[in-house]
Amino acid sequence: MTDLKRKHSLTDPVLLETIDKLFEYNIGEYVDLPQLIVVGDQSSGKSSVLAGLTDLPFPRDSGLLSIIPPAEATPEHSEKVRAWKKDNLKSFKGKVLVDILQEVSELMGIGDASQSGKRTFSDDVLKIEICGPDQQHLSVIDVPGIFKKTTKGVTTPTDIALVQSMVSRYMQNPRSAILAVVPANVDIATQEILEMAELYDQKGVRTLGVLTKPDLVDRGAEQSVIDLLEGKRDKLGLGWSLVRNPGQQQIKKESEIDRYESEKLFFTTTEPWNKLDKDRVGIDALQVRLKEILTEMVRREFPNVKFDISKRLKECHSLLTKLGPSRETKEQQQKYLLDLATRFQRLTSWGLEARYGSDDIFETQPTLRLATHVVNRNTAFSDDIWKKGHTMPFDGEATQGTTNVLADPPRQALGSKAPSLRYVANSEDIEDLMHEGKQVRPPHEPNILAWLQRVYNDARGFELGSFDSSLLPTVWKKQSAQWENIALGYIDDVVALVHTFIVTLLAEICDGDHIFRGIYDVLCDHLLERYKKAIEQAKFILKVERSGTPMTTNHYFADNLEKSRSKRTKDGLTKKAFISQNYGLVVKVDTMAPDTAGSNLDHTIQDIHDILRSYYKVARKRFVDVLCMQAADYCLVTGPDAPTRVFTPAFVSGLTAEQLEQIAGEEIGSRKKRVKLTREIGNLENGKSILK
Repeated sequence: MTDLKRKHSLTDPVLLETIDKLFEYNIGEYVDLPQLIVVGDQSSGKSSVLAGLTDLPFPRDSGLLSIIPPAEATPEHSEKVRAWKKDNLKSFKGKVLVDILQEVSELMGIGDASQSGKRTFSDDVLKIEICGPDQQHLSVIDVPGIFKKTTKGVTTPTDIALVQSMVSRYMQNPRSAILAVVPANVDIATQEILEMAELYDQKGVRTLGVLTKPDLVDRGAEQSVIDLLEGKRDKLGLGWSLVRNPGQQQIKKESEIDRYESEKLFFTTTEPWNKLDKDRVGIDALQVRLKEILTEMVRREFPNVKFDISKRLKECHSLLTKLGPSRETKEQQQKYLLDLATRFQRLTSWGLEARYGSDDIFETQPTLRLATHVVNRNTAFSDDIWKKGHTMPFDGEATQGTTNVLADPPRQALGSKAPSLRYVANSEDIEDLMHEGKQVRPPHEPNILAWLQRVYNDARGFELGSFDSSLLPTVWKKQSAQWENIALGYIDDVVALVHTFIVTLLAEICDGDHIFRGIYDVLCDHLLERYKKAIEQAKFILKVERSGTPMTTNHYFADNLEKSRSKRTKDGLTKKAFISQNYGLVVKVDTMAPDTAGSNLDHTIQDIHDILRSYYKVARKRFVDVLCMQAADYCLVTGPDAPTRVFTPAFVSGLTAEQLEQIAGEEIGSRKKRVKLTREIGNLENGKSILK
């Protein structure tokens, strides 16, 4: 190496050392880093140019072996190639480097394509690190030369595409300096590498053209090359340089020829090349030009590299967070599910206590406001029973108003299985639990007294001034016939509300559909069992209220009955009253006697009616309260065995190892992604610390 060669350094040593360290941590796999890439067609002389820049004897024979770029590899292959290392080498003279490359080729599986299991190119990277006081501070990548035709037994069409992809991947890096090597003795318009450079560096700010083989330029064609160097045609933003590499004969003789002195002699004595500007010819001039280009690029891009590393690190942490904690062992899986169950119960408590401000989830998922939905449904149920629970309106009863906050329920939208008073759509997985509802008609039969008389006439005995005790249960069951559809529609709605709450909350807190499905599949049978229990409890209450013995100890029954009888008496007297000038509305004493026009039958029917109405009012309120408290609240919402209490830490603790693995075990894809992200985060953290 000449003294002139030794005094050149391609760029700022400190910056290049920093880049080298970033490459050591594979930062270049995640963030574009400033680097020098040498590209060209096969036999363009690019490896010789690289050898001249680095003083390394890169392979330059007619074979296709090169140092090639990195890519994904299987863990087994990655472990094997990473374990290989050669150190303490004193020199690369002679065949030392060639022998190393042959050894590495065997390790990478590179060889004669006709051999089984061999390939011509590999995605692995061979890193060569040379240290010494006279060595360049430089990271450089020599990619394979692109080619269009295959060689039988050596290359295949797949190799053509692979090399094209390799070269493109590195040229696409906006922070790379592209050294496009082109033979001077060919028409550059036919050089694909220049087309690729123009594609990936459209502004031409990072491409430097290097012409080789000036000694092979046909006589008379020299001016075309000179016009390129002087920028008179086919301009590149960074211009062109001209170098003369050692010929094949010089290399094969393995003589101690100093390529730098040989090249200097050529450009000093050979016309017309000796008339060109010295800063455009020779490897030394190329080094100086590269130093200027790389120094400017590295200094310009370093702040952007820092930003990109921080940005990528943040993205990786976000992706890792979405994967959740590691779940490889039984203990990790159990802890993960315990944390989920704890959070599920905490959010459930807030949902039942209407503490919706405690977590944003209640804003994004309104269906989780369970307390509000259940209370509104209770109100609607009470209103429906009050307005539509009785088959016939009682005598003198006006149409009631409504307090129903869920008025105008979407009956038709719920399908053929729910034509009754339903306000909540069913989930498919609980559809079979829902009862076959019937249409609830408004109270009809405008003359309840006439109906009661017909019933009495069909069941009367020898009673005098009274009626048989079996008559009241008969008319009571008829009058409360609408309760069943209304009540079962109500309990079905609460089941649907609770089920939607559980499914939505699980989906929100689980890390992915795999975890959600695993938990839900284990919970499903337990949930269905509790839903059935609530529905059975509702049916039991219906049976007791409608088919059991009418009974109450509530004093409001007597109060209501007395009020009904008093009202009937008052209404009768009011008809006989007249207005007195001195006393207002008065009734004559002799007219206060009972109206003998009314028969014993009328009196009995009126008495049956008043007793039925008085009992209906008491029973209706009792029925609504009991159904809401027992079947809905206790069995479905807040009771110790409610569906909302199934997914608890205690439930998780009882799961077997197989169930834990089935529910919380990470999928292979997730495990690989976690390993990759963890490794990437570690590398990026190291890179970030290097740039501080």
